[in-house]
Amino acid sequence: MELHIYKNNDELSVEVAEWMTAYISETLKKQDRFTLVLSGGGTPQKLNTLLAAAPYKEKIDWSKLHIFWGDERFVPFTDERNNAKMAFDTLLDHVPVPPQQIHRIRTDITPEESAIEYEKIVNTYFPVTIPASTSFDLVILGMGDDGHTLSLFPGTHVMHIEDRLTTSLFLKQQDMYRVTLTAPIVNQAACVAFLVTGASKAFALQQVIEGDYKPDLYPSQVIEPTNGELHWFLDEAAAANLE
Repeated sequence: MELHIYKNNDELSVEVAEWMTAYISETLKKQDRFTLVLSGGGTPQKLNTLLAAAPYKEKIDWSKLHIFWGDERFVPFTDERNNAKMAFDTLLDHVPVPPQQIHRIRTDITPEESAIEYEKIVNTYFPVTIPASTSFDLVILGMGDDGHTLSLFPGTHVMHIEDRLTTSLFLKQQDMYRVTLTAPIVNQAACVAFLVTGASKAFALQQVIEGDYKPDLYPSQVIEPTNGELHWFLDEAAAANLE
């Protein structure tokens, strides 16, 4: 695990953009595609905007990127809460990724059907279900004030799923269905990068990184890459409680 701490989200986003472009470039020297999992939430929006513009836009061979999402709120694509909509608005509408290489989580069918369809797509890329030798090249994750990541929320069953790549759930506190990747497929990634900013996340972050292992309280603890890298990109406010 590597910690990277920056003054604020602006500085963090620039450093992550530099790191990502270099990592993608180096990976594509060894293979002909790069599989990237995007995150929802507020923190990645600045990063997305940077990647969509010079000089970073020119540093990435977008034709070789294959885009996925870690999870999705089950609202229409036109809804501002939709993770894919945010990614298109801030990044994907501005870079030349082939449309057939962008894999949105559908919200125009039932949550269960959507999870099954998304799992089939993931399986076409990584046909050995679980465990795969390596899954995604890079998974970008966020973390909520309550320590959740993806749609793995405290007190829910989903962080304990071991035999599925994707699943759906109804989250009572949000009165909303969600579809999410599960921990096993994320933990097989070559690299996982958390982006966490803001003082409201400082307590949960300290518990996740330095506290006892209590995944039912702090689900982000279940993300432990088997053979890949794990990076935490933090601003000073989020990292304030770390020893």
